[in-house]
Amino acid sequence: MWNQALLKDEVEDFLRKNLQKDLPSLLLKGSPFPEISIQELGTQLNGLQIARKKFPELFQTSGILYPPKLNLEQTSSEVTAKYKAELVSGQNAIDMTGGMGIDSYFLSKQFQQFDYCEINSELAQLAAHNFKTLQTPIEVHTENGLHFLAEIAETYDWIYTDPARRDEHGGKVFRFSDCTPDIPANLKLLFQRTNNILIKSSPMMDISAGIKELDSVAEVHIVAVENEVKELLWILHENFSGKPKIKTINFEKKAVQSFEASSSEVWEMEFSAPQTYLFEPNAAIQKSGLFAQLAHQTQTKKLHPNSHIFTSEDIVSFPGRKFQIIDSMAFNSNDLKKKLKGIKANVTTRNFPESVENIRKKFKIKEGGKTYLFFTTGPGEQKLVIFCEKLNDDLKN
Repeated sequence: MWNQALLKDEVEDFLRKNLQKDLPSLLLKGSPFPEISIQELGTQLNGLQIARKKFPELFQTSGILYPPKLNLEQTSSEVTAKYKAELVSGQNAIDMTGGMGIDSYFLSKQFQQFDYCEINSELAQLAAHNFKTLQTPIEVHTENGLHFLAEIAETYDWIYTDPARRDEHGGKVFRFSDCTPDIPANLKLLFQRTNNILIKSSPMMDISAGIKELDSVAEVHIVAVENEVKELLWILHENFSGKPKIKTINFEKKAVQSFEASSSEVWEMEFSAPQTYLFEPNAAIQKSGLFAQLAHQTQTKKLHPNSHIFTSEDIVSFPGRKFQIIDSMAFNSNDLKKKLKGIKANVTTRNFPESVENIRKKFKIKEGGKTYLFFTTGPGEQKLVIFCEKLNDDLKN
């Protein structure tokens, strides 16, 4: 059970006043509150520091309690939790693996009634307190979500689950059947309780393998935040038998880049030398592998089958970074060293045999500036250096 003394106003005032402090240094000073250990204070301070960016709504709410660091790292961010909530709605739903409760909190806004299950009693107690503080009427059940579903007769509009992705030795696993709970082995039970399932998985999971493991996958959502893939979402509808749609979304600070296509779409890829503009797909697109579909929808061409860089004579709406090409040279050109001498630039490699670090050292390229250099492979396996300037992202994606 968490320490009730943590809820005192003077404790929260202390934590917020020390928000900028280095946690290890603060821990060395010991706790100024006799009834609270320095470890308990450290857990709450670390939680506040993480919440400021990861869960701003919770950060702005007084009286929220935070779990240990590992639980904080494993839970969804506010932006990804809100995105999940946009995908579901109905009268009732259940989170089988509630954890800290961030997903439950935002998902519950879409339903009249919401159940939360969590086998870890300390996490469940903490979540129950936070739900009450946030004035959210979520029913908390401190038990295994699968056991709960097996014991009841109730059905739900949606079941949500985020299976634990570590084995008994703490190692990471990347198959649904190796996670806890084992979703493929229990799909029959889940579909007895709902027609619609939403599953969160690691961004490292192979999409094709996941589709084969699960039945009735209607959609796969690849969710990135500031060009880093954070999670995969799997929507299952009972008896769905078609090819799933693949949807990608990348939340940037000032824009949201989205793209979707069916995994069954087949388009012939066109290739080209660098034209007027260069386009680099965001991380969610890279994870999806939908390069032919992307080229078709954006009317762009690829430089090379394995380079994953696109080009066009026209500026187009594109889910990723956009550049105007200033120059392009062969990597083995005699003039390249002269062109790069004293340059300050941002260096990217795509399908290229040398690392960014080696290229910077070899050509004495200083980091930063307005110039962007792409070292890549173009048509005919030619190694290229493309000089670009980044375009403002003022186009809708």
